Amino acid sequence: MQTPTDGVLTPKETSRESRNIPLPSGRFTNGGFHSARRITPFGKAPSKRRIPQNSHLEEPLDPSKTAYILHRQWNLYSVTPLHKFSYKDLKDYARLLSAQILAEKQKGVAFEVGAEMTMKASFSYFPGLKGKDNDSGAVLVQVASKPPFPKPGTEDRIVWSGWFCCSFGDDDVLEMLPEAMVCLPLFLVHGTETLTAVVGSWFQKSFDCCFGKLPISSRDLAWMTALWAGCEMHEYVAATELVFSVPVEPHMDISYAIHSEDFKSLWSDINKGQDEVTAEEVDILFHGLYSHFFRHFKIHLSATQLVKVSTSVASAHCDGKIKFLSKEHLVRVLGLLTELAMNNIQY
Repeated sequence: MQTPTDGVLTPKETSRESRNIPLPSGRFTNGGFHSARRITPFGKAPSKRRIPQNSHLEEPLDPSKTAYILHRQWNLYSVTPLHKFSYKDLKDYARLLSAQILAEKQKGVAFEVGAEMTMKASFSYFPGLKGKDNDSGAVLVQVASKPPFPKPGTEDRIVWSGWFCCSFGDDDVLEMLPEAMVCLPLFLVHGTETLTAVVGSWFQKSFDCCFGKLPISSRDLAWMTALWAGCEMHEYVAATELVFSVPVEPHMDISYAIHSEDFKSLWSDINKGQDEVTAEEVDILFHGLYSHFFRHFKIHLSATQLVKVSTSVASAHCDGKIKFLSKEHLVRVLGLLTELAMNNIQY
């Protein structure tokens, strides 16, 4: 295992703060939804997690949509089930959302795409993201801008994108939901906060749902590190990088990079199960990483906070940001994010 000797300490002047999504509050009032509440205490750490496997469903990934979401940073939100959402009405939803955006623009809301631009929303089914048969199909929502008098051959510019998905959703929750509810608990956004607020507000009013920011705890980042450690890579390969926040002023981060083969070798000596990871194995992994780092730099990483994990599979930040780096393991990553989103919803 090799540890870099340069660039370990990185001063950072900007402070992090937790923000709620700028959407009006809303509550689901239909009886029966409260029965989906989990019996286990909210936030209880699992003793083990199964490794989400790639989907064996016959539904293939859409190459163009998949290429669009890879290597792009997405902000994470959790969403309560959508009431009376229908996949047959996607064109109607696009028309209604476009009208809502136009109405907001006429009120003087600035969308940062130019006053002369016309914006139009589109809804489309996103195949290939289900983990199992009873998961709800993913939906991609995009907002494009174009000049009022476009030249022939001019393509619309995508200025905002968001997609709802459910990969390997909790069967206990899915089975207890009324038929009128569509469970798409994970919402990923790439775009301005202004458009996010408008789109989110329209969804809340149209489908009686609630949105919430989805931060990722240091513990869940550690789980991600372990769950992604054993993934076989046949495309993009990168070093595993862990970023720790040091509780000092001025703010300082520690970046800890490990060669991918060294990290995989370390994990293979720890992980005993073929299809699951235990909390004890996660602790052993990080104890080894902490000990190795202390031998080199005499710094106790156990006194810091893990804030970012970057691997060949994906990159995740505690602020609720994710970047997908591998098409091969996309559904696997979405499985864990779906679990976190469903646990984040306070029914």
